[in-house]
Amino acid sequence: MDIAFSEKSGKLGHLGIVTLNRPQALNALTLDMCLAFDKQLEQWERQTTIKGVVVCGAGERAFCAGGDIVSLYHSGIAGDHAPLQKFFYHEYRLNSRIYHYSKPYIAFMDGVTMGGGAGISIHGSHRVATERLVFAMPETAIGFFPDIGATYFLPRCPGEMGRYLGLTGARLNAADAAYLGLTDVTVPSEKIEEIISALAEVADGSEASITRVLQDFSKKSESSELALWQSQVDQCFGHDEMQLITQQLMKQDTTWANSALDQLASKSPTSLLLTLEVLRRGKHLTFDCCMDMELQFAQYFIHSQDFYEGIRAVVIDKDQQPKWSPPIERQGIASLFRDFPVI
Repeated sequence: MDIAFSEKSGKLGHLGIVTLNRPQALNALTLDMCLAFDKQLEQWERQTTIKGVVVCGAGERAFCAGGDIVSLYHSGIAGDHAPLQKFFYHEYRLNSRIYHYSKPYIAFMDGVTMGGGAGISIHGSHRVATERLVFAMPETAIGFFPDIGATYFLPRCPGEMGRYLGLTGARLNAADAAYLGLTDVTVPSEKIEEIISALAEVADGSEASITRVLQDFSKKSESSELALWQSQVDQCFGHDEMQLITQQLMKQDTTWANSALDQLASKSPTSLLLTLEVLRRGKHLTFDCCMDMELQFAQYFIHSQDFYEGIRAVVIDKDQQPKWSPPIERQGIASLFRDFPVI
C-alpha cells in the first residue's frame, strides 16, 4: 500500500497513525493517496475514540517530497489535463482539511519535506522536525508556483523570507525552519517511535498535553544561518517587481546575494512574476481565500508550456537545461487576477 493507516489498541492508544509508504519515491503523493488520506481523516474526526492523528513517512530519506508529477506530466503532454485538475483539487482539499482539523495533528517532518509534503505538515497543529529535515518550496524550478497553502504561510514568515523561499526554492535545515516558524519543535530522528508511543499514552489527547510530550523529547535547535541574512533578504525581496529585486541583489555583492541571483536565473520567468504576485496578495488573504486563488492558478499553469518543460528538465531528462518561454506580459498578469479583489 502507498499509504497505511493504523488504529490499534495498546501502545497506539487513541492515536490514528498515517504512514506515507512510497520510500522508493520519497513518499511523493499520488491522487489515490490524497483521496485515501482525506477520507481517513474525515472518519477519524467523527470518531470519539480517536484523540489525535500522527503522520510520518516510511524510510529514512523523506517525509514527503511533494506530488508525483511524473505521471501527471505524461498525461498533460498527451493533452489530457483532467488527471492534473483532479489531483490539484483533491490535494488542496486535503490541505484544507488539515488546516481546519479539529483534533491534534502531529506531522513528523523527518528528511526531505518539499512542496506537497509541506501541505500535509505545515498546516497541522504540531509540526515536528528532526535533524534530517530538508525543507523547500521548489516549484518555480518546474515552471509552477508555491501552492498547497504556501501563498498563506510563506508571506507570514519573518520579513520577506517567504518571498525569498518561494522565488528561489532555497533549501532549509531544521534550525532555519524553526527560525521561520515553520516548525514547532525539533526532536532526534531515532526517537520518533518512542515519541509516538508516549503520545499514545496521553489520556486526554489535548493539544497542551501533546505539546508537553513533544517538549520532553525536544533537542536544542542550532543557530539558523539563514537568520544572519534577514536584513539583506528584507532589503532585496521587499520590492513588488522582479527587476528591482535582482537589481538590489546585484548591489549587495555578497555570497548570499550572488547565490540568490544564480537561483533566480534558473527559474521560469513567468513563474517568478506570478509567484511574486500571489505571495504579495496572500499576505492579506485568509487561508481559504489563498486556497481558492491557488486552485485557479494551478489550472492556468497546467496548460502552460513552462510547466511541462520544467518537469522535463528537472525530473524526466534531468538535464537541468529548461528552455523557458518569454515572461508573461504585465497586462497578462492583471487579467489572471480579474476575479480577485484589488489589494
